[in-house]
Amino acid sequence: MQAKHVILPFICSHLQNMAQRNLTRPSEFLLLGFSEEPELQPLIFGLFLSMYLITAFGNLLIILAISSDSHLHTPMYFFLSNLSFVDICFTSTTIPKMLWNIYIQSQVITYEACIIQVYFLMLFAGLDDFLLTVMAYDRFVAICHPLNYMVIVNPKVCRILVLVSWAISVLHSLLQTLMVLRLSFCGELEIPHYFCELNQMVQLACSDSFPNDLVIYITAVLLAGGPLTGIFYSYTKIASSIHRISSAQGKYKAFSTCVSHLSVVSLFYCTSLGVYVSSAATHSSQSSATASMMYTVVTPMLNPFIYSLRNRDIKRALKAFFRMAAIKRTLVLR
Repeated sequence: MQAKHVILPFICSHLQNMAQRNLTRPSEFLLLGFSEEPELQPLIFGLFLSMYLITAFGNLLIILAISSDSHLHTPMYFFLSNLSFVDICFTSTTIPKMLWNIYIQSQVITYEACIIQVYFLMLFAGLDDFLLTVMAYDRFVAICHPLNYMVIVNPKVCRILVLVSWAISVLHSLLQTLMVLRLSFCGELEIPHYFCELNQMVQLACSDSFPNDLVIYITAVLLAGGPLTGIFYSYTKIASSIHRISSAQGKYKAFSTCVSHLSVVSLFYCTSLGVYVSSAATHSSQSSATASMMYTVVTPMLNPFIYSLRNRDIKRALKAFFRMAAIKRTLVLR
């Protein structure tokens, strides 16, 4: 009986302490980034600043070229301008904070900033995924049903497809963020990335993270597997239609309209898959951060080049835009 009176208060006290600890949230996380060696920080800073400026400037040029040329006010370029806007936002969610941390020589990110970063990362990653799927559908209708293209993919349908993509992405990112908010953290809160990566945050939790893992896997299957299946189905039908074209010139013309999109889709999914493969295969922070860089920085940076280098309409629109800008500058100076 005496032992019982001694043990029960101890257990109750211990449970109370655990409950109080779980109710408290961390004030900050540490982003380990690529390297902690001081001599490499200027090189990393210069590299990422250059990549960020190229990404922002290149995608902004795509948006300005499409908006300034009436010939490009078509569904395909409407979706492309939305994709460019999302890519700018995607990189702006992570790179400026990383550059600022290198500048002030700190690895700290507050809990609130980390949660916000997770929300917008999930939002813009989902939008990238859905917009690429919508663009595949656009190419499918253009090649497989060319006579009804403007009727099927009219401006109203384009706006609805983009709004639905935004709605699903917002709900998904909100769900993932709310699931993170229910977690409690303890111990060393070091994230082996240069941004708050969702899986890494869940692994740092000292409370039950099984519901979070379950939601992550289910949404990954639905929101990544679903669009990928749609893209695969669209290009299967496109390949079948191109095969039925008799002339070689007609086949080349039809296929050339899909090359840029296929390149972007391959880059997007290969780099995304590389992130999860590297995370599962190794626990090295540098390997995980490098894989994440390919997904969050390199892909958005290369998209403008892929769509502009092989696209005569974009090249013509860019030349016209710069010509008009030069004329306006001359008139202002005069």
